[in-house]
This record gives sequence, structure tokens and C-alpha cells, in this order.
Amino acid sequence: MELMFARPEIETPSGLKAASVSTSKYNGSKFRTLLPKLYTSPIETIFCPNPNHGLYCQLLFGLIQRDEVVKVGSLFASTVLRGIKFLENHWQELCYDIKTGRLSDWITDSGFRNSASLIMKPNPEQADLIENICNCKSWERIIRKGLPLVSAVYACSEAICGINLEPLCKPSDVSYTFLPNMAYFEFLPVKNERDGSIEMKSNDEDTELVDLVNVKAGQCYELVVTTCAGLYRYKVGDVLMVSGFYNNAPQFQFVERKNVILSVDQEKTSETDLFKAVTEAKALLDPLGFILTEYTSYVDTSSAPGHYVLFWEIKGKEGKHCKELDPKIMVECCSRMEESLHYTYKIYRKRNIVGALEIRVVKQGSFEALIDYCVSKGTSLSQYKKPSCIKSEEALKILDSRVIGKYFSPKSPL
Repeated sequence: MELMFARPEIETPSGLKAASVSTSKYNGSKFRTLLPKLYTSPIETIFCPNPNHGLYCQLLFGLIQRDEVVKVGSLFASTVLRGIKFLENHWQELCYDIKTGRLSDWITDSGFRNSASLIMKPNPEQADLIENICNCKSWERIIRKGLPLVSAVYACSEAICGINLEPLCKPSDVSYTFLPNMAYFEFLPVKNERDGSIEMKSNDEDTELVDLVNVKAGQCYELVVTTCAGLYRYKVGDVLMVSGFYNNAPQFQFVERKNVILSVDQEKTSETDLFKAVTEAKALLDPLGFILTEYTSYVDTSSAPGHYVLFWEIKGKEGKHCKELDPKIMVECCSRMEESLHYTYKIYRKRNIVGALEIRVVKQGSFEALIDYCVSKGTSLSQYKKPSCIKSEEALKILDSRVIGKYFSPKSPL
């Protein structure tokens, strides 16, 4: 059950056809031949111009064939999360369709309805079974009750880079063995210049690139690729760490995206820094029955001094509502985040060069609204990546319009 979505090809000013890698794959005759044998989704659901219609039908066809499903996945984890949230909101309607053997009337696409007519028939027993599962108090680990969590491949638009030779390992231990025949891989060394964070060497142009055979265990690098498609020493933007070797082939762990940082003045906060701080802070919510489901960030410089802003979407377990969350806990989350950030941030914060960190809690569905906005602007649902740092003014307006609570750190971290 692969959640797949494609956007139509576009035409460049010079008349050339252009499409994402996934769209090109889905358009191929080989894929279309294999689709009904290997996947639960008909081709019509992949090329649907309305992603919500396509997602509904892909979930429906997957549930109908649930006894045959051995994998639930997508190109990006964010698409799987979107699918699970969509299922949470529509499982009752999906169960009704399975029970009656009829596709919901709001799905008007003739291709969908024709595909549905071929496999749908009334099945109240299966509908009741799914309903009992979805009606449980908590959806925590609901997919993993039957399937392990696996990251099989490390790939990007530029090339397929590596594979995970131990797919059943812990997600935190995943390493990818690089495939030297997929592209010409080179690596730009990265050094650790402050506590726990990673920075590029001062001048990339003066840094000698390292070949795949010469990387060193424990060292971090930025990935650079040269491909037969015409890319020459192209910086992918991923920072990787050499975690070991399989025979002579280097294995890498993903560390972070380069340049995904927050900075008010001279301090630099990386994606890894931010993730570490959020992980420390959200631990305060877990014992209280609340889960941080999504987050992103930006630097607010509308007033002096500028400060970091985190948007958090929080969900309560077992029917709890985030309005029940004690504001004192959210203030403590702000403090915990600041305490977990790097030394330079703390010094700048103490000197009032950086203002108090702020967490803005947004209502449920806010990050789905962000996805909808990006899809409306041409992003394929299969290609969407949630930003760790918001750059778009429109995206910022979407989240700001859904804020239900604002909290600030009460004092500078020690």
C-alpha cells in the first residue's frame, strides 16, 4: 500500500517537458504494468488533480485489500503521516463505504468510480473489524502493531545513494551503504566548531573534496554528486556521518540538512540543535497524556531583540484536548528548549542580544493546512517535505492564523 501522488508534466519556456522523478516513474509503461500486481492503488488515484480525493481512494483500496498488504509506505515519511491523520478523520466514512460496497458520492471522478466498481462489494464483517480497531482509545503505534518501521533507501532527486542492509534495526541506528555505481560521489568535510553542532569549514572553495574510498569513520561530510544526467559536483545539501563500512563500502547516517538554521545575530542554530531542544522539551508533555505531532520554526525580528518562534501542534491522548494543558507546562517547555540549545545561544540570550524563545501552539490540522497550501502551489503530495524553518510569508500567515496559545521563556538559561 504505497501512497503515491503525481503532478502533471510542465513545459519549460524552451518547449522541453519537465517532471519530478516520481511522476516520470509513474508514467512509465513498466510501472503501469506492475502496478496492479504489486500495489493496492489504481493508476487513476495517483494522477488525481485533487490530492484529498486521491488519498481517500488509496486508503479505501488499501483497507479493502488489507489482508494482502505487507508494506505501508511512501517516498517521504511526511506523506505516511498525512495518510494516518486523514484516516483518523475519515475512518467512519471509509468503513461505511466498505460495509455498503459503494464509493462516497463526493468522489465524482469517473476513473475512481470505475476502479472501485471492480473491487468493491458489501463487506460488513471487514468494516466492523476495521471500525473496532479505529475506535480504540489511543492510535499510538497503530500501524506498527502489524508492521515494523523501516527506512530502506537513502535517495534524493539527484541519485539513489544507498540502501539499508539492516532494515529491522532501530530507526535511530539506521545506516545506508552507498552504491558506487549510482553516481560519482564526493564529500565535503564538515567540522564540529561548537558543542554538539555542525558547521561547514569556513571556505568551501578552499576545502578539498574527498572520494568515496577515502572517507573516515566518525567524520561528517556534505554530499556532492556528479551524475550522467549532467550534474557536476552538485551539493545535495545533506550532512552525513560515516558510521562504518560494509566490506569496503562506506556506510552513512543522515545528520541534518545544511543551512536549515535559525539566527538572530551571530549565533547559528542548526536543524540538529533544534531537534535536540524540541526532543528535550516535549518530554514534559508525555507523562501528561499529550503528544507533539508537528513543529516548525522561524526567527521573529519584528521587534528588538529578535527571538526564536516555534509552532507546535499538540494532540491529547485518549480524548484529551490541548486546552486542558497547563500554561505553566508550556512555559517550562520554553525554558527547557533554551537550556538545551548551544552555548553561543545562551550567551547571546543572557546579554539580551536574542530575546526570549516563544512557543505558539496551533490548533489541530494546522500543518495539514500548510500541506494543502503547498500542494495548491504545485507541490506533489508525494514530494512534500515539512520545513524545519519557515521562510514563506504565506506559510507563516497560515500558521499564525491558527495560533491558540503563546508562551515565552521567563528567564535566560543558566
